[in-house]
Amino acid sequence: QVRLVESGGGLVQAGGSLILSCAASGTIFRMYVRGWYRQTPGKHRELVATITSGCDTNYADSVKGRFTISRDNAKNTVYLQMNSLKPEDTAVYYCTFVARGSLSNINYWGQGTQDTVSS
Repeated sequence: QVRLVESGGGLVQAGGSLILSCAASGTIFRMYVRGWYRQTPGKHRELVATITSGCDTNYADSVKGRFTISRDNAKNTVYLQMNSLKPEDTAVYYCTFVARGSLSNINYWGQGTQDTVSS
């Protein structure tokens, strides 16, 4: 089965930068969208950024101008470049790949990586 492996999380000071990566094993056919979510204890998982197969991107208002999502098809990897980090960015970040299946969409999830921003 296809699995997503995340890396790059850690502790960073406010104003710093962090890069998250999410690599998928094998090829995912009929790719629809790849994205990043984040979640803090007691809160619903929040959509942070998405990138379509046509390279269109979308960002949550809270991260616009600071975060950049990109992909490397050769490596089957999606990245999240996070700049000017704020304490409120602290969360567990999850990557998601969504493919168009014959009957329904197929969702793949990363294991989650902790991003902690200190003030």
